[in-house]
Amino acid sequence: MGARKKIAAEKRKEARKTQYYAKLKDVPSSPRKMRYVVDMIRGVEVNRALGILKFSTKAASVQVEKLLRSAIANWEQKNERKAEDGELFVTRVFVDCGATLKRMRPAPQGRGYRIRKRSNHVTLFVGTKTND
Repeated sequence: MGARKKIAAEKRKEARKTQYYAKLKDVPSSPRKMRYVVDMIRGVEVNRALGILKFSTKAASVQVEKLLRSAIANWEQKNERKAEDGELFVTRVFVDCGATLKRMRPAPQGRGYRIRKRSNHVTLFVGTKTND
């Protein structure tokens, strides 16, 4: 690795120490369905976001709620204190495509229809309003 790349990599590593996030990988639902849930909580205060997720009828909201609790716990551990009401917000959250399992479904007259079983990866960042 060249010196320039090594310096840039170390800068990214240092920046990661001040960011508070959690990742959820290989969730067996389509990214589109997950984005509906994630869009509801983007930029919202964490206690309100937990309430939104708890009472949402979407199946993906259970997994996102667990991920949000993990990100809050990461923030609390790095700062060595409990989060106060109204202090933490969901600063960034995004959904990426994961691996797609390709299957075949039997169809009439000897044909086969393709089934794509999609998966996704979710990354959720929390932080305070002053420290975006």
